[in-house]
Amino acid sequence: MNTDLILRWTARLLLIAAILFMMLFSLDVFESEGSLGSKLTGLLIHNLPALALLAILILAWKKEFWGGILVIAATLGMMVFFHSFTSNKASLIVMMPFLIAGLLFLISHFRSHSGKISSEKE
Repeated sequence: MNTDLILRWTARLLLIAAILFMMLFSLDVFESEGSLGSKLTGLLIHNLPALALLAILILAWKKEFWGGILVIAATLGMMVFFHSFTSNKASLIVMMPFLIAGLLFLISHFRSHSGKISSEKE
């Protein structure tokens, strides 16, 4: 099987799984008191980071380089926001699949484009 294809789909599936895992944490909003409207609003607010990552995934599906850069930037932003480097080191475990997916998108992009460049020189 083609290694580039495996890299591409591994990055996509890992990012999808990580986004779905992140969205699971927002389901606790239904345990709180309040009307259905306030619960749905809370669900939307809790899922805004996941929806942003979903938009990045859609971009990465077509433009692997920019998608990889944005996934890595979003991961670093989340790490800073959640104080992953100082007080909340356990959050690094949750953030690693995003960082790995971003790196896989970049590796896939460079591997697929290096083959095109070498074949054009011949």
